Amino acid sequence: MTGEEIRDVILDILGRIAPDEDLSNLDDAVAFREQMELDSMDFLDIVMELRKAYRIQIPEDDYHHLGTMQSTVEYLTPKLKDVPVAWKSPPAR
Repeated sequence: MTGEEIRDVILDILGRIAPDEDLSNLDDAVAFREQMELDSMDFLDIVMELRKAYRIQIPEDDYHHLGTMQSTVEYLTPKLKDVPVAWKSPPAR
């Protein structure tokens, strides 16, 4: 999976976790929690969705790598480099 595909997957997960959020202006370098109203349960939902879709384990000690889109993509790229995209949400109508 490429960095752009990983970004799309994360956006898809965020869109399902926080459907009222406008993700079109998400700044990849700014913490998700500064841009969105995510609580700790939402964050765990992201981790669980990644585990369910891609069977990757993210240790709690590594959660700090998932603070921004940029750091999330950088962290996941080596873990998902040989993995095809598992799913994509249907196109917006």
